[in-house]
Amino acid sequence: MLTREEDVDAHALRHQGWTISAIARHLGRDRKTIREYLNNERTPGQRRQPPDAFVPFLPYCRQRLADDPHLWASTLFDEVTALGYAGAYSTFTRALRRYRVRPHCEPCHSSTGPR
Repeated sequence: MLTREEDVDAHALRHQGWTISAIARHLGRDRKTIREYLNNERTPGQRRQPPDAFVPFLPYCRQRLADDPHLWASTLFDEVTALGYAGAYSTFTRALRRYRVRPHCEPCHSSTGPR
């Protein structure tokens, strides 16, 4: 990741005719990184997000939970693991919450808890 200042320097040096290799050596960065910033493929100051391993299984999880809103997350996790999901259980449950996969069930949410 380049800082905003390094990005400005890289663009200025490129405008002055420096090669990508020379800019990379000057800034102490990899050539491929410099090229990505010069081609505006990356934004300075922001890290790249790795692809979310849960996304390919999102439609399956939505369908399973639409069919049975009370399906346990551990059961669903076992199913998607058998389908090829490689993440951990905690990552899986966090993704279920982040994507709001579980449908709303009024009887489950109407209780105020023990008194």
